[in-house]
Amino acid sequence: MRIILAPDKYKGSITGLEFCNIIEPVLRNHFDAEIIRLPMADGGDGTIEVIDFYLSGQTIKTKVSDPLFRTIEASYLFSDASKTAFIEMAEASGLKLLKLEDQNCMSTTSFGTGELILHALDKGAQHIILGIGGSATNDCGIGMASALGYQFFDERNNQITPIGRNLAKVNRIDDSQVEKRLAKVKIQIACDVKNPLYGPQGAAYIYGKQKGANLSEIMDLDSGLHNVSSVIDHHFGLKTQDIIGAGAAGGMGAGTVAFLNGELIPGIELMMQIADFEKKVEGADWIISGEGRLDDQTLSGKAMSGIIKLAQKHNIKVASFCGSTDLDSNEISEMGINYSSTIMDKANSLDDALENTKLYLEQLVEDFISSL
Repeated sequence: MRIILAPDKYKGSITGLEFCNIIEPVLRNHFDAEIIRLPMADGGDGTIEVIDFYLSGQTIKTKVSDPLFRTIEASYLFSDASKTAFIEMAEASGLKLLKLEDQNCMSTTSFGTGELILHALDKGAQHIILGIGGSATNDCGIGMASALGYQFFDERNNQITPIGRNLAKVNRIDDSQVEKRLAKVKIQIACDVKNPLYGPQGAAYIYGKQKGANLSEIMDLDSGLHNVSSVIDHHFGLKTQDIIGAGAAGGMGAGTVAFLNGELIPGIELMMQIADFEKKVEGADWIISGEGRLDDQTLSGKAMSGIIKLAQKHNIKVASFCGSTDLDSNEISEMGINYSSTIMDKANSLDDALENTKLYLEQLVEDFISSL
């Protein structure tokens, strides 16, 4: 028997790797099976740990600018063997770096993320993977671009400071001093957001409030995004508003495509590429997966959605052990899941579930084995 362990995290409880550590011994007690660990993530919290599982990289620390241009120490993951860097935007340009009173995306910048990219280039990176969740910014990536040599000017030919407030002032882009190594590096961006750059569903209106902007400021930011979009389109020959995910991370989706020639990829697809997932699951009898909650959003870009899709392609059965679910058995079956149970099936309460996750997960696996 060949069994693949491909869980996502239970947010706030266990990681995907811990999931594997819990259930693998139980399976081995019953089966003389080939068991392969392929923990997954969707580009959100915990992704860096999972990527490190595959890249076996080292944590690189360096001084960069935070969202308010203050010097901080930030880190990223680098694999010397594959010359691959994994950078989380939130490490340099994240909302988590600011006190509540300092959060306002009118004044924040993605400059520090550009500095991390530059540092990775100095390390010899030939492939950069960028996670853009958790940003404090709405600058369309012009901060990041500025750190890499791009310059932005207003109609009077004054160079502007790359923050959200100044998007409306951008009149011209100068790329004569851009870091030349960018052209030789493969850059992929984990992006599960599908918002356009501007408009009612754009970066400012959907995410501006949670980054500290009031309604008047959100309107100004949206107008600024509309303006910089036209300037970028003219300069690069793009149609940024048509890019799926352009509005991710305050317009960083559009910015990475324009300034880095990056490729926006759903987080789970990117993880599967890194793990060489499709090749490794060939011939498997079961894929065992799980996440914190199995619900009607599971098939909308979460890790399990990609796993189920690939399992169906290769006629592999899927078992899911999740924290909880609000779906009935028919809905779960229609998703393409052959066996499903949850921690809450065993626990007396949420507190009990969180405290005894390991115990209950072992019990779920025992029940699964008995059903075969």
